[in-house]
Amino acid sequence: MVTRARFGMAIALATAVAGATAQNLKQFEFSSSDMASATCAFTAPLPADFTVLAAGEYGGRPTDFQIDQSGHEATRIDAVVNSSNKPVILMLGAYEPTVWNIGWTRGTDIIGVLVSGYHRQAVAGLPKGTPIINSTYDNRGPCGYFYINADQLEGLNPLARRVFGRAVDKVYLSRKGKVVIGEPFADQTALLTSADVTPESFRDQKAGLAGPAALADAVRKGILRVATAADVRAWDAAMMKAASADTPPVAGANVRATHEMYNGYVVLKEFALPAGLYGAHSATFIVPKGVPVPTGKLGHSRVLDYNTMQCTGAVCRADR
Repeated sequence: MVTRARFGMAIALATAVAGATAQNLKQFEFSSSDMASATCAFTAPLPADFTVLAAGEYGGRPTDFQIDQSGHEATRIDAVVNSSNKPVILMLGAYEPTVWNIGWTRGTDIIGVLVSGYHRQAVAGLPKGTPIINSTYDNRGPCGYFYINADQLEGLNPLARRVFGRAVDKVYLSRKGKVVIGEPFADQTALLTSADVTPESFRDQKAGLAGPAALADAVRKGILRVATAADVRAWDAAMMKAASADTPPVAGANVRATHEMYNGYVVLKEFALPAGLYGAHSATFIVPKGVPVPTGKLGHSRVLDYNTMQCTGAVCRADR
């Protein structure tokens, strides 16, 4: 049984805590615009008649920045929507982290977007308040995840029926980071977009430059220099010497031909590898003796290290 004294002490303690808390109150900054939706549905009711149009590709054209912690540079897809007859719901999907920059023709009414992918997706160009469901693999969104290319279409209609109550009317495949969604239009047609949310606003300010832009910046700063044919020959000669250090020479044997070095750099100082060193943006890094090996994710790149006379990276196996 609680005594009157204990009850009084509890009231006094609660009053003291409340007073201390009130003195330390301040504005709490919070935005839910980039969070995954709690449910796989729009909160506002849909109109009686609308069209569902889908678009996407594996990834758009490269940018020089990152929008997530995937280790991939962001890509960008510019999408123009033209639908003069019905309001439009967009289904957008890319595998790579992608900023979708949306524009539209006069008379087009974009009433909602379902955007998805493996890595983070972001939507720019639409007015604030446009309903957006952002459901990706990385954010564990309520709609699961999808991305769109010619071989990734099977799950679109079931998901569209689940969310919108109807199937996709048409799919448009983006190419090189651009796509027209809906009816064709003349080149001189006026196009609109909103400045409420810009593509640049999604740049991860904590991350540096990515891909080729980061390598060019490192060259300007004297951290890297572009490798020459002489650098390649010197590495090949050093490898030959290391391989034959304890083996007798073979009469008539040919010296191994110098292999080509795509996008090669010599590391001059400590260097953190940028994001986006994949595919055509991969590079070869030659590390002289006494210079630290670059840190970070190699992606599809490789390191030729004079300190160990080792090649590191997935493509090294192809040279053996």
